[in-house]
Amino acid sequence: MRYQLSDNTWDQKEFAVIQEVLDSNMFSMGRRVAQYEAEFAEKFGVKYALMVSSGSAANLLAVAGLVYSGRLKRGDEVIVPAVSWSTTYFPLYQMGLKLRFVDIDKDTLNIDADKFAEAVTGQTRLVCLVNLLGNPNEFEKIAKVCDKKNILIMEDNCESLGAEYHGKKAGTLGLVGTFSTFYSHHLCTMEGGMVVTDDEELYHYMLCSRAHGWTRNLPKDSPIYKKSEVDFYESFNFIVPGFNLRPLEIEGAAGSEQLKKMDRIIARRRKNAEYFREKMRQFEDVRIQKEIGESSWFGFAVILGGGLRGRRDEIVRAVAGGGIEVRPIVAGNFTRNSVIKYLDFSISGELTASDDIHDNGFFIGNHSKDNSAEIDYFAGIFGGALEKLRGGY
Repeated sequence: MRYQLSDNTWDQKEFAVIQEVLDSNMFSMGRRVAQYEAEFAEKFGVKYALMVSSGSAANLLAVAGLVYSGRLKRGDEVIVPAVSWSTTYFPLYQMGLKLRFVDIDKDTLNIDADKFAEAVTGQTRLVCLVNLLGNPNEFEKIAKVCDKKNILIMEDNCESLGAEYHGKKAGTLGLVGTFSTFYSHHLCTMEGGMVVTDDEELYHYMLCSRAHGWTRNLPKDSPIYKKSEVDFYESFNFIVPGFNLRPLEIEGAAGSEQLKKMDRIIARRRKNAEYFREKMRQFEDVRIQKEIGESSWFGFAVILGGGLRGRRDEIVRAVAGGGIEVRPIVAGNFTRNSVIKYLDFSISGELTASDDIHDNGFFIGNHSKDNSAEIDYFAGIFGGALEKLRGGY
């Protein structure tokens, strides 16, 4: 048996709408993207949604919008968890911001709320909360600190589309949130991402930044720029240093079809997680991710403890050798990646839990369909590896 990290969520409906786009001879960002954005905003209960070329692009656009709108200035400090994907951090550095790394909670794998409070300095202006592997953060606790200290909240929700916290969708709990619809994620538009916000001014800055920094995509009554009546002039008129982060029409069309399947996909992932949790109870010295709110279960994290500590690589070899795709828990403790030398950063306290999953953690995939057979297969391979290591489990 093969146990892959992800499965295919497409059927003939996606191929049919893509063929419609191909037949239309309009491929770059247009009507289909706008339709998907409107549907996404309605589904997630936000005022504005902007589709971009990837989740990484979504993070870049969100950070750029915060800077160009004046919410942040270069040199401001941003608190980040020590465990996340690289493009949580790179846009912050690229826009001239200082990163302050904080340890994660060993059970939730998200930023430790108490250590976050301790890490705040007089220069802290933003916290970028990463909902890791489908799991929401402890927003209520963190928001109390942010409200008191006047700290903005950005959510990197690229791994957690469909997760909820107190009845509200993850990714919509801060000033701005980002999503990814890369192939292996909850919804798939091949490549693709989304940025959401309820702030009109921020939305308009991101509209400009997404496409070169020009005014062409702004409405005439924009609060950030009053357009002239001359379309010729406004077609090539630039007001912020922008990018080209635009998606394709085929990605927008696929997104509309995928969004119709979202509730079913998330419900199935949660059922798979219930089965996984039950299956893992048989193993001592092994813990899995503690759910906060309602996780959308991007994947299943496994952290080795007790006598299994330091034996992760042997277990991973056995698991991978059995045809099971296995990965580190995102990038582990990101400060242990050599790229850190390029960043402007500080570290608050010790990164003990981040080091632990760096050395003793891995994750396997979750699917949009019933994958209990794959979970059974993993448990058999995993249990066999543990027996060899411990001489009987």
